[in-house]
Amino acid sequence: MISYSLQCSNSHGFDSWFQSAEGYESLASAGRINCPICGDSAIDKTLMAPAVRPARNAGEARAKPKLSEPTTELEAAMTELRRQVEANSEYVGLNFAAEARRMHDGEIDQRAIYGEAKPAEARALIEDGVPVAPLPFMPPRKAN
Repeated sequence: MISYSLQCSNSHGFDSWFQSAEGYESLASAGRINCPICGDSAIDKTLMAPAVRPARNAGEARAKPKLSEPTTELEAAMTELRRQVEANSEYVGLNFAAEARRMHDGEIDQRAIYGEAKPAEARALIEDGVPVAPLPFMPPRKAN
C-alpha cells in the first residue's frame, strides 16, 4: 500500500491510499480518482514527505511508556479506584441490575457489588431509588 497527497484542479488537497504506484497511475489515467470535496477528476500528486521509521536501535534510546502503567495523576487515580472496587466488591456481571434490585427489596443480604447493566436497566434502578452509580472503567471481561 502507498499513500499519496493529492490535489484537484480547484486546489482541494486530500490523501488517499493505493495498492501500488501502478495502481494509482491506472486509476488516474482512467479518471477514476475524484476529489472528495468537489468531485473533480483532474487530480495531481503533490509534494509529500515520506514516512521514515528510525533504525531499530534508535527507538531504544527513547523511553516508551508501557500501556499497562498509568502516565498521569488521573490515570493513577482511576487505576487505584478500579483496584479498590475489584478488591472490595463482588463482580456479578450481567446480573447487576437484578442483584441490586433484590438487595434493595430486601430479598438478599446487602453486599458491595459491581457489574454491567443496559442503559434502560440502570435508568429503572435510579428511578426506583436503588443506590447505583456508573463506574468510569470497563468491566474485566471487556478489557484487552
